[in-house]
Amino acid sequence: MTTRGSRSEKVKRIFQQFDTNRDGGLNREEMSALVVAVNPRVKFSDEQISAILDEVFRTYGEFIDGEKGLTFDGLLRTYDDGAGDVDRDFDALGLELKPLEDKNGISQASEEAASSSSVVDERIMEPHKKQRTAAWAASPNHGIVFDDTWKLVDDLEILIKRLKSKQLKDGKIKNDNSDVFSDAGWSRELGPSTELSEKRVIWDETGPDYAAFVKELGVLRSRADRARSRAEAFDGQMAIGRVLYEHYLFQEALVSFKRACELTPFDVKPHFRAGNCLYVLGKHSEAKGEFLLALEAAEAGGNQWAYLLPQIHVNLGIALEAEGMVLSACEHYREAAILCPTHFRALKLLGSALFGVGEYKAAVKALEEAIYMKNDYADAHCDLASALHAMGDDENAIKEFQKAIDLKPGHVDALYNLGGLYMDMGRYQRASEMYTRVLGVWPNHWRAQLNKAVSLLGAGETDEAKKALKEALKMTNRVELHDAISHLKQLQKRKLRGNGNGNNEAAFITVEPAKFKTVGEKTTLRPELAIALDIRTFQRITRLNRCDVELIKKEMSEGDVPVSYSGSGVPEKSIRKASLEGIIFKLLNFLKPETFVGAVKAINQKILSVLDESETGRVDLGMFFAVIAPLCGGAADKRKQIAYESLLWRPVNEGNTQIKKSDALRYIKLLRAIYIPSHGISEMLEIHGETDNSLVSISEFVTMFDDQEWGFSIIQCYCEGKVPSSCKLEEYSFKEYASESEAVKDKCLWFGGSKGSSPGGS
Repeated sequence: MTTRGSRSEKVKRIFQQFDTNRDGGLNREEMSALVVAVNPRVKFSDEQISAILDEVFRTYGEFIDGEKGLTFDGLLRTYDDGAGDVDRDFDALGLELKPLEDKNGISQASEEAASSSSVVDERIMEPHKKQRTAAWAASPNHGIVFDDTWKLVDDLEILIKRLKSKQLKDGKIKNDNSDVFSDAGWSRELGPSTELSEKRVIWDETGPDYAAFVKELGVLRSRADRARSRAEAFDGQMAIGRVLYEHYLFQEALVSFKRACELTPFDVKPHFRAGNCLYVLGKHSEAKGEFLLALEAAEAGGNQWAYLLPQIHVNLGIALEAEGMVLSACEHYREAAILCPTHFRALKLLGSALFGVGEYKAAVKALEEAIYMKNDYADAHCDLASALHAMGDDENAIKEFQKAIDLKPGHVDALYNLGGLYMDMGRYQRASEMYTRVLGVWPNHWRAQLNKAVSLLGAGETDEAKKALKEALKMTNRVELHDAISHLKQLQKRKLRGNGNGNNEAAFITVEPAKFKTVGEKTTLRPELAIALDIRTFQRITRLNRCDVELIKKEMSEGDVPVSYSGSGVPEKSIRKASLEGIIFKLLNFLKPETFVGAVKAINQKILSVLDESETGRVDLGMFFAVIAPLCGGAADKRKQIAYESLLWRPVNEGNTQIKKSDALRYIKLLRAIYIPSHGISEMLEIHGETDNSLVSISEFVTMFDDQEWGFSIIQCYCEGKVPSSCKLEEYSFKEYASESEAVKDKCLWFGGSKGSSPGGS
């Protein structure tokens, strides 16, 4: 690798070669000769040469010494800025690096290389400190401390420029324009958040040029480690890591930040920066671990880290969101906003996360606060629009989506979601326009292409819809596309128009409830079947039916939940919703992050909203376990038993082998309030004041649970009353089956018998 000394010496030789009048500067004529000489294969016109010189003399005006021209420092600066390659130019000129002796016989090159504090070094280095290096390096909070670290940074910049030059020449560097999509609020800075660059560089890490770069980078790291003190070594590794991070060399930056963590384990900065690298590299769990270490160190370090605490909370929240832990992320966004009330990004992230878990009213409030602080925050306008749409305020939602698009015309999320809103409103032509604009920004957005086809279909443009579907098929082969195509074919075959067919006959007919009959006493009545189907849908969204109920028992025996006291002085094992999310995460550990978010949202809206009716943010854990136990996987008797044991685990029943009847009654009414809300709300009003302290055995509890009138037997089991017009009958009979084979057998018998009944399945 070219050392700092030999490099500046090469520039000096080049300078002296063209400073023909020996006045210490390169005038326009001398600079022209240099440009032509170092580019022997390029035939410059007089106009091109003049333009190049104008640019150099304008850009480096501070290094122009009157009529003399560009000084040596100025030429060195041009090379530092990547205007040329020192090694290439030196070789092109056929120069040799031999020590020049001054009048006293001292080798200037060797002196410069050997001294770390020479006058020459100080003269060369000072301009770089103040002008060339990024502002972060001079920051009093997290900048460079030692002079030798500046030399490491300079040499590293040269290595990176050389690598970039080679990869650009070979066409290996790519630009990732993913940042034109919705910004998740990720912060790259220690201080106030800043936007990511519009074009992120993606390096080719497979070739020999990158391997050579890593090898030379290792030499720099070794130089940092050989520093005179641990503090100087730490400074060097942090600076190397920061420069690498700024150039999107995240894997290499991580190595330096990890080394800095080893050198100073209780310093906040290396853990924070390692967490940033890990997040960008997609290692979200490891990133969370580093942020937690940074948070622990910051809280233990007193006021010196007060400026950084809000950003640690923000980035920790983002890492948690990436794992699907949105309720936990909300806690950290909230904390950041409390610590720094002007942190508009924290408020935006809080609003977006609250929207993600279905708390729309609170989401709107947080997003409006973020916009109040930063009115041109396109992402906040977009998410506010989504929250307003979820609350049914479509007119204001459209306005907010439009504000986001006005601020950022290529805002994919705003365009896509506005398309969805128009679809919901039946404005299919406008919807298709939005999806077309999405595809203009993101040509391979298959969901936009599919929705464009559906919206065109809704607008009656069948041929255009078919073309759009074919385009979607070229993008992906997902099952959703095949379902859409099948649906399109069915509609064409039936020639449906609205809710009717070509003969002006309705596609569906509404049947009086009295015409729906049950086959046998064991078949659930239609209204109750509708509730059972809703519960089944909830199971499917949350995947609780795939969670073995025994895991709840395991969690109760192994978990350590301290006893707290409610406002009325009743002891309970209550935990914050964010902590409960961690337990749910263990119970549903088979889910992917995005699916887990959907499960938590459903649980939060259906269960936690009832259990936390006073909105304290805390939930009775024993009651929660009892409420979800009936929906988990396992035998019905086992699920009821675990529900009973969950109630017994609660402090109000501590020391008993049986639960209080008042506790059992409250539980049954809670179940009905959660899963059968139309019946349960009035019953919930009767819960307060229950004082029956008689004890209930497991068998008595099961009898209460299975009671047909006011129990929850429905969990053991055509809700709208609409049937296809082609299946119009005088009467409809339904029967439930324990297995598919029974249904098939019965269906075969039915085809040979009367048409007066229609078997259905549960």
